[in-house]
Amino acid sequence: MFEWRYGSDEMRKIFSRENFVSKFIQVEKSLLKGLVEAGFVERECVDEINKCLENIDLYKLSEDVYRLEREIGHEIAALTYLLGERCGRCGGYIHLGATSNDIIDTAWTIMIRDALEIIKRRFREVFDKMIFYIERYKDLVMIGRTHGQHALPITLGFKFANYLYELSRSYERICDLEKRVLRGKIAGAVGTMAGWRGRGLVIEKAVMKDLGLEPHMISTQISPRDGFAELVSTFSILASQIDRFALEIRELSRTEINEIYESAERVGSSTMPHKRNPVTAERLSGLARFIRSLATAFYENIVLMHERDLSNSSFERISIPHIFMTIDQMFIDMIYLLDHLMINENAIRRNLEISRGAVMSENIMIRLVERGVPRHVAHMKLVELTRKAEREGVDFKEILLKDDLVRKYLDSEEIDHLLKPESYLGSYRELIDRTIRYAKDILNRC
Repeated sequence: MFEWRYGSDEMRKIFSRENFVSKFIQVEKSLLKGLVEAGFVERECVDEINKCLENIDLYKLSEDVYRLEREIGHEIAALTYLLGERCGRCGGYIHLGATSNDIIDTAWTIMIRDALEIIKRRFREVFDKMIFYIERYKDLVMIGRTHGQHALPITLGFKFANYLYELSRSYERICDLEKRVLRGKIAGAVGTMAGWRGRGLVIEKAVMKDLGLEPHMISTQISPRDGFAELVSTFSILASQIDRFALEIRELSRTEINEIYESAERVGSSTMPHKRNPVTAERLSGLARFIRSLATAFYENIVLMHERDLSNSSFERISIPHIFMTIDQMFIDMIYLLDHLMINENAIRRNLEISRGAVMSENIMIRLVERGVPRHVAHMKLVELTRKAEREGVDFKEILLKDDLVRKYLDSEEIDHLLKPESYLGSYRELIDRTIRYAKDILNRC
C-alpha cells in the first residue's frame, strides 16, 4: 500500500496492502469463532472457512478487494462480498452483526502491536550501545556546556547517561500506553452490539481471546481516537529526544570543537574533498520534524461527530504507516550513528583547558565559603577574577595567586588541587550507575 524511502522492509511489510487485508481476514475469522460461541453459526464453519482461506493468494485477493472497492466504494464490504461468494454456505456468515471499523480498528491494533515490537527491539539495541559508551567513557572528563558556553566539567559517560535516561522514559511511556492503545473493538454499528441479540459480550470475549487483545470498555462505531493521539504524542517526544542527541553530535562535530563526530566513511561533499558532514545526525533531526508536525492532526482526529464521521480515516491511512516507518528509520540511523561515532580525546582535553582554569571558579568559590567568606562576597570576587584572567590572557591560577582575599584562605598547593577538573565531578559515578539500573529495570519489566 505504501512505498517510501525510509523504514525497514520489516516495517514496510506490516503496513503493506496485503498485510492490511490479511489482518482484516484474521479479525473476520476470529469474529466467526465468536459467532460460533454465541450460537449464531455451526462450529463446522470455522474449519470450512479456514480451509477456504488457506489456499487464497493474498496478493490477488487484495487486488480484487480494491478493484471492487473502486466500484462500490467500500473496502470491507468488498472483502466480505468476495469471501461470501468464494467460501460457500459458511461464507454467508462472515461479518454478521459487525461494522467495518470492528474489522479496521482491530486490524490497526494488531499491526500497531507488531510494529511496536520492532520499535522496542530497536530500542534495546540502542540501549546496549548507549551503555557501552557510558561504561567505556565513564571517567573521561570533558567540559559541560550551558547556553553554548563552558560551564563545569562532566564526563562523556555522564553525558551519554543523560540521553539513556531520556530514552528510557520514552520506552516506559510506550509500555504504559500499550494497555490503552492495544485494544480491540467488536461492538457493531454504533457500539451497542445490537446485531448480536444480547450475546455481544460473548462474541467480544471470544474474539479478543483469539487475537490476544483486551477490548475497549465502550465505543461508538469506532475505537476512541485518543489512543492514536497518545501514541503519536509519545513518538513525538521520542523523536525529539533522538533529535536532541543528534543535535549534540552535530554541535560537537563542528571543526572548531571536533570532540565527537561521525566517522568519515561517506563522501562529505560533491566538491569539497575535506568535508566530514554529520549527515546521519542531520537526517535524524529532519525526520523528527516530520513526526512532530503530525501530532496536532491526531488531536484533531479525536474530534468526530456523534457516533463517528469519516474525517479521521483518510489521514490515518497515510500517517500511521509513515509515522512508524519514520520512527523505524530514526532507530536504524541512531544505531548506525552509535556504531560510527569517533571520540577525539585530544580535542576533549584541549577544549577542557581553553579557559585556562577559569571553569573551576565555582570550586574555588565554594572552598572560600567553607573557609568563612560570605557566599555573595566570594561570588563577586570570582566574577572579578575570571574576567581579569580573560582580559589579560593568562592562566586563572596566576590571577588567583595575586589576589589578597584568595591568598588569605588558600595556598598554592590547594589552588592547584581545586583547579583540577577531576576534583569537581560530584556524584557522577553514582548517578551514572543509578541511570543504568533504571534503564535495565524498565527493559526487564516490558
